Amino acid sequence: MTIETRTRDNRTIEAPSPEDREFSFSLEDYAFLRAMLKERTGIELGPTKQNMVYARLAKRLRRLGMKSFRQYIEFIGSDEGRDELGTTLNALTTNLTKFFRENHHFEHLGTTALQEIRARASTKGRRLRIWSAGCSSGEEPYSIAITLLQSMPDIKQWDAKILATDIDTEMVRRGAEGIYPVSALEGVPPDARKYFEPVGEDRVQLCADARNLVSFKYLNLIGHWPMKGPFDVIFCRNVVIYFDKDTQRTLFDRYANLLVPGGFLYIGHSENLFGITERFKLLGRNIHRKIA
Repeated sequence: MTIETRTRDNRTIEAPSPEDREFSFSLEDYAFLRAMLKERTGIELGPTKQNMVYARLAKRLRRLGMKSFRQYIEFIGSDEGRDELGTTLNALTTNLTKFFRENHHFEHLGTTALQEIRARASTKGRRLRIWSAGCSSGEEPYSIAITLLQSMPDIKQWDAKILATDIDTEMVRRGAEGIYPVSALEGVPPDARKYFEPVGEDRVQLCADARNLVSFKYLNLIGHWPMKGPFDVIFCRNVVIYFDKDTQRTLFDRYANLLVPGGFLYIGHSENLFGITERFKLLGRNIHRKIA
């Protein structure tokens, strides 16, 4: 018997049922991994995600020659397994993304947000800062970069930077590389495809102008933030759905502290700030403006 679950790139796979599993994985083992993930990242897995966790970590047990999840848990808690803990957290972090996902946000960025920023900037203070928080493998910050290149022909005359951060070190590495399969262009508008260059037969890379706008960094959102800001725009989309309400309140308060007065915040289609914070005004379609 098998049970369907999803990979980190949203492909459907079949996970073995408990009685058919290669490795023993008890409810206590799952509870430990849930608690560890919540403590270290703020991400809260529901009680129904045990099969997903098994599917994502079983290959690590296989590679390390282990017989059970209990053995794996003891290993990542030891000095010897300290490096493996990072791999565990990477495997349990969801990274579903694509170029120009929820494209109305990029349309608003290009037609409204950037024009406001331009209007209030002086010729001596052309500074622009945008943060993509939870950037995954880079599709979001590069969509932002393309929007800047399209909407601001004089972008090279600006001090413009996009910060892209994620807790998954492998996603940060892939984003910095900027190389994607040709199939990733499926959602890219035709007029934006010129910013991709072929790399071999089946891969493309973002052009240098787009890559140079983005800096990729590791960051745990519930930990210390080394950047001082201020930011004109923050994208934090489909990230806080994995956090509890108290963590969300803290996170959005920190975002507000780093945004300029009137700065813009974009969140995911399944998220909202009702009962979380009163420091933003909803402009529509999960686009918010800082008001306090």
